[in-house]
Amino acid sequence: MILVTGASGLVGVELIHQLLREGKTVKALIHHTDLPVSHPQLIKVKGNVLDVVSLEEAMLDVQQVYHCAALIAFDPKQRAHMFKLNVEGTANVVNAALTAGVKKLVHISSVAALERMQEDGLVDESTHWTPGKGSSKYGQTKYLSELEIFRGIEEGLPAAIVNPSIIIGPGDLNNFSTKIFKTVYKGFPWYTEGATGFVDVRDVARSMILLMNSDVSGEKFIISASNENFRHVFSMIADNLKKRRPFIKAGKLITEIYWRLEKVRSMITGNEPLLTKETVKAARVRVNFDNSKFLKAFPSFSYILFEQSIEETSKALIPQLQQLK
Repeated sequence: MILVTGASGLVGVELIHQLLREGKTVKALIHHTDLPVSHPQLIKVKGNVLDVVSLEEAMLDVQQVYHCAALIAFDPKQRAHMFKLNVEGTANVVNAALTAGVKKLVHISSVAALERMQEDGLVDESTHWTPGKGSSKYGQTKYLSELEIFRGIEEGLPAAIVNPSIIIGPGDLNNFSTKIFKTVYKGFPWYTEGATGFVDVRDVARSMILLMNSDVSGEKFIISASNENFRHVFSMIADNLKKRRPFIKAGKLITEIYWRLEKVRSMITGNEPLLTKETVKAARVRVNFDNSKFLKAFPSFSYILFEQSIEETSKALIPQLQQLK
């Protein structure tokens, strides 16, 4: 029996699809939204990682846990809830897994938990989130959640961690990474000279299953197919969606003004800002991620080409995008 937390999220849904195709029996922990998957070997369980009672009940008879539940947020108004869900929620999952005698846990973290603000630097698993160097509060929550996983390992819970870069896949248009497609579709004209890593959601799920079925414990792995600059990414998405490519370079002055205007707009309307101080800073920095550790540990693994991921995700999202006003 396998438990997936955050089952209705981008990674959770893909992970469940892959596990069911392998003939596994899966419990899906669902909070607000229903899961768009139906299968005889899928058990949908209402609950969430902050509800200890429902979490402990969901963990009954479970041998493996994939912990995907988390909140990605850069709006300061969501910060307190993000810390609670990402850090306290992970602590609850670890405690429940220890109590239930779970055989192994695989946790999805993020490259945001690593030191990302190294201009043109190569980031690997040895770098850590550092306060005061431009890292995001989201990154801090993922770093702290990793500490909870390592605490569980010290207490006898076999576990491993994946640190994916920006995940590409056909999820909800309001998801953090999928918003990129929505933004480009609406004709957003700006681009920056920043760069970061990207990876297909199918590869993230495959890497987690490989780790679960291995003897690896106490290790973390960057999962990233390629490092790409934002202008190239936006242009590729625009081409696939048959929209105009972003054509105005947004330098430091423009982006600094823009996030401040967005903050004011958000205060007036109550809507989430399109850009924040943290996201603007990240968009200007060029960061390259080293994915060699996972490829050395699992030499048969290969990544889906970035171009293929963009093409297939764009095609899958077009029906949703066409419904936008």
